[in-house]
Amino acid sequence: MTADPLVLSAELDRATARLLDTVRTLDGNGLVAPSRCEGWTRGHVVTHLARNADAYRNLLSWARTGVRTPAYASPEAREAGIAAGASRPHEEQLADLVTACDLLRESIDTMPAEGWTTLVQWGTTRGEPSPPVPAARVVWARICEVELHHVDLDAGYGPADWPESFTLRILHDPATPRVATLVSDNGTRLLTVADAPTVTGPAHVLAAWLTGRGPGTGLTSSTGELPSLEEWK
Repeated sequence: MTADPLVLSAELDRATARLLDTVRTLDGNGLVAPSRCEGWTRGHVVTHLARNADAYRNLLSWARTGVRTPAYASPEAREAGIAAGASRPHEEQLADLVTACDLLRESIDTMPAEGWTTLVQWGTTRGEPSPPVPAARVVWARICEVELHHVDLDAGYGPADWPESFTLRILHDPATPRVATLVSDNGTRLLTVADAPTVTGPAHVLAAWLTGRGPGTGLTSSTGELPSLEEWK
C-alpha cells in the first residue's frame, strides 16, 4: 500500500466527492439531526470536516514555509470553532466545506517535493503532545477524517461503502487498536498480532469495529468474545 501523498490525493478526491454528494442532500432540517458522534448534530460533523481541512492546510503551510503553524490554535479553539459553525444554514455549511476542501487540495497540489518530508505536529493526542510526523501523512489523515466522519453523518453512507483500499489501509494504521489477529471471512490473514485472539469477519466490518464505527456484529473471536477496545479517535 502506497504512502505517496500524490497517489493518495486521488483517493482523497474521490472520498471528498462522495462526502459532498451526501452533504448536498442534507438540506432543510438535515443538519440539525443527531449524528453518530455523541453530543454532535450532523452540522457539528460538517463544520468539523471544514475546520479540519483548514487545520491540515496549516500543517502543509508549516511544511512548505518552515514557519511553525499549528493545526489548531488550541484544543479549546478547535471545539469553539465547531460549536460556532454547527447551527449555520445548510447552504452556508455546504459552501464552507467545499471551499475548505478546495483550498486543502490546492495546498497539496502546490507542495514542493521536499516539503513532504518536513516533520509537523498535529497538536495533542489524548491530552499529550503528538509525536512529529512527516507532512506526507496529512493526506492519509484527511482521508481517514473524511471516510470515518462520512459514516458519522448517519445519512446512508456506511462502512460497507468504504473502498477496499481504505478498509485494508485503516486496519494497518498505527492509530488502529492492535488487539487481535484479523482474518477476513474468505480466510485471508489481514493482520497478525502476537499473543492475541483471532477475530474473523468481513474486512469492512472489522475496520468499522476497530474504529468505533460498528459493534462488530457478525465477527467471531477465537476466545468466544470480542476483545475490548479503547477509543480509536
